[in-house]
Amino acid sequence: MNITIDHILAGISAGGQYALIAIGYTMVYGILRLINFAHGDVFMVAGLIMVYASASMPLYFSIPLVLLGTVLLGVLIERAAYRPLRSAPRMSVMISAIGVSYLLQNLALYITGGLPQVYPAIPWISDSVTILGATTKRVTLITPVLTILLVVVLVLLIRYTKIGMAMRAVSKDFETSQLMGIKINSVISTTFVIGSFLAAVGSLLYFSSYTSVVPTSGAMPGLKAFVAAVFGGIGSIPGAVVGAFIIGICENIIKANTELSIFSDAFTFALLILILCVKPTGLFGEKATDKV
Repeated sequence: MNITIDHILAGISAGGQYALIAIGYTMVYGILRLINFAHGDVFMVAGLIMVYASASMPLYFSIPLVLLGTVLLGVLIERAAYRPLRSAPRMSVMISAIGVSYLLQNLALYITGGLPQVYPAIPWISDSVTILGATTKRVTLITPVLTILLVVVLVLLIRYTKIGMAMRAVSKDFETSQLMGIKINSVISTTFVIGSFLAAVGSLLYFSSYTSVVPTSGAMPGLKAFVAAVFGGIGSIPGAVVGAFIIGICENIIKANTELSIFSDAFTFALLILILCVKPTGLFGEKATDKV
C-alpha cells in the first residue's frame, strides 16, 4: 500500500467536511431525537445555490447568499415538515424526513435537467499549493483548521450562552423544559439554523475540491457524516467531529491501495457495524437509562 502525504491531507480534509455535516445530524438528534435524513440534500442544495448565484453575481455576494439561503431552507424544512408532526409518532417524522430528502433531490433534478453543474473556483482557497512535496488545493489545508475553529465556537456557544443553556436543557428533558418556560420552537429553529449554516460552509469546502454538483451529490457525504455521528456517539458534538476525521482519514488510506480502493465506501459502513457491535452508543455516547 503506497500511502503518501496526498492521501493523509485528503483524509484530514474529507474528515473536516464530514464533521461539518455530522454536527447537523447530531444536534438535531440531541434536541428532537430525530435523524434528519434531508440534511445531506440541504448540503447539495447549498452547492447548487452557489453554482447559479455565481453565474449572475460576484462571489462576495454569492457566498453570503449561499449561507443565508441554506439557513432559510433548513428553517423552512423544520417548520413545514417537522414542526406539525411534533406530537406524532417518531416513525411519521422519519418518513417525513425521507420525503423531504427525495423532494429536494427531484427538485434539483428538475432544475438542472440531471446534468452535472460545474462549481465555480473560489479565488485563493481553490489555488494549488505544495506541502512536503505534495501538490494539493489550499482548501485541503483550510478545511481542518476552519472546522476546528467552528467547533470551538459552537461548543462555547452551547456552554456559555443563554440559548446554549436552553439547548442543553431541551436535550436532557423536552417536557420539563417546556414547563420551565423555555421556548421550544425557538430552540429547535436555532438548532436547524446552526446545522444548516455548517452544512453550507461544508459545501463551500467540499465542492471546491470536487467541482461537480448533481442532485445526488449530498447522498454519500450525508450518509458518511451520519455514520460519523453514530460512530462518535450521536448527540455528542466532539464525538461527531472525531468520528468524521477517523472515517475521512481511513477511507483515503484505503484509496491509496488501487486494489482495495473500490471498497473505500464499504469500509465506512463496515466500521460502523463493528463499533456498534462493540459499543452500541458510539465512542463518546452515554448509556441511556430508563427512569422508573
